[in-house]
Amino acid sequence: MPDTAQPSPARLVIQQPEEARSFWQPVPANGFVRCLLDQAATGSETPFAFGTQTVDPGCHVREHLHDANEEIIFVIEGEGEAHIEGQVHPMRRNSCFFFPRSRAHSFHNTGSGPLTFVWCIMPGGLETFFARIGRPPAEGEAPPAAFPRPENVLQIEAETVFGTLPGKG
Repeated sequence: MPDTAQPSPARLVIQQPEEARSFWQPVPANGFVRCLLDQAATGSETPFAFGTQTVDPGCHVREHLHDANEEIIFVIEGEGEAHIEGQVHPMRRNSCFFFPRSRAHSFHNTGSGPLTFVWCIMPGGLETFFARIGRPPAEGEAPPAAFPRPENVLQIEAETVFGTLPGKG
């Protein structure tokens, strides 16, 4: 039976939408990420990161895998496709995906509006990746024109939560 006499080291965190760390994302997603919670913000006993990503119509999150992380994706708006190891699965409101370590996947917005999903990665690190490749928005700023990924994106990926795709390393 767990020892409930010991208080949790975690902190209660309540965050309003405008308080999240946010980043415009480069091509090919051309969207927006909000990094809502992570172990640093909460002091949680279980390492994680949690946020949302919005992918513009006709854009995609390129194929990737996480060799040391598990990931949950929950679609809250829009329509698209999840390409997982050669198979295509619909992404629509309330679709949920769990990715064990090292499962290659990509997300494609096939709809006419934004595709927005919640992501949770365990342990964390995805929030660091988004901060390093993205651009923080200025208050009231309109979405920027498409901008390229940093030249050192492969190094950033290797230093955060991404593994090497089979046959591409």
